[in-house]
Amino acid sequence: MTGLLRKTLFAGLIFAVSAGYALAGDILMPFVLAGTSSDDVNTVSAATKSKLTAAGFEVVGEYSPYGGAHIIIVTNDALKAAAAKTEFGAYGAGQRVSVTRNGDVTEVVYTNPVYMAAAYRMGSDLADIRAQLQGALGAEKDFGSEKDLTAKDLAKYHYTVMMEYFDDPSELAEYDSQAEALKAVNDSLAAGLGSTAKVYQIDIPGKDESVIGVALKGKDADDCSGDEFVMSRIDKASPRSTAHLPYEIVVSDGIAYALFARFRIAINWPHLPMVASQTGGTFMSIMCSPGAIEEALIEASGEEP
Repeated sequence: MTGLLRKTLFAGLIFAVSAGYALAGDILMPFVLAGTSSDDVNTVSAATKSKLTAAGFEVVGEYSPYGGAHIIIVTNDALKAAAAKTEFGAYGAGQRVSVTRNGDVTEVVYTNPVYMAAAYRMGSDLADIRAQLQGALGAEKDFGSEKDLTAKDLAKYHYTVMMEYFDDPSELAEYDSQAEALKAVNDSLAAGLGSTAKVYQIDIPGKDESVIGVALKGKDADDCSGDEFVMSRIDKASPRSTAHLPYEIVVSDGIAYALFARFRIAINWPHLPMVASQTGGTFMSIMCSPGAIEEALIEASGEEP
């Protein structure tokens, strides 16, 4: 087979995959299991980054929130252009890829761009990004929800009555300009305020808007805001949903925002029960987390909670 023919066939396959995922009535899942390996997290993470960069993605940040887990955040020009089309599209400007040791295997998982595009009400369904990730890493199965959620459902999603929607964010801090706001957030993260740290930053082209990934380290093991605190209580099913992390602050026109945790967590565990489950994961086990996360992010934005 000639190189030209291989490229033509591959392009046709990508188009077919993209078209399939763009169907409005499809049931969508938040995560994709790319595959598993017997190798350790460090080895698999290095190989995963190489595959992502070879596929045209830019690695903008990475971190290990706790033992046995590593998260890689990627973007590209197409993602940034899509993010620029809608209000708060910055939340979808990066895709998260996790490498997690789960028992005897190491799982590679990525966020489903089509799911996230619908949940974040973006102007593009990001089916082309899904196809690129699948071409680079594989796709054994989609997972993460037991609810039959379509793109239409996700665009108006909230967990239950009186809980927040996508357009009910936390307003963390306000400044006189975008430059002042970005400096305040970056300075606060560098100082570790709120027991936080910066993971990445993506600036949205043509807009005064940036998304900043935030590691929530927690002051101690009992700090409800901590990444490990939350994940140890709700991320109990297999495959693991480690690609839920990290949290984001979006700085737009001089104001720092974050999705409220009752939306940001629920969108990745839409079926998680309130009080009882077979795995032991429940929202009741992290009832203290939404407020604690908001306080940590307010501090990370340079304000007093």
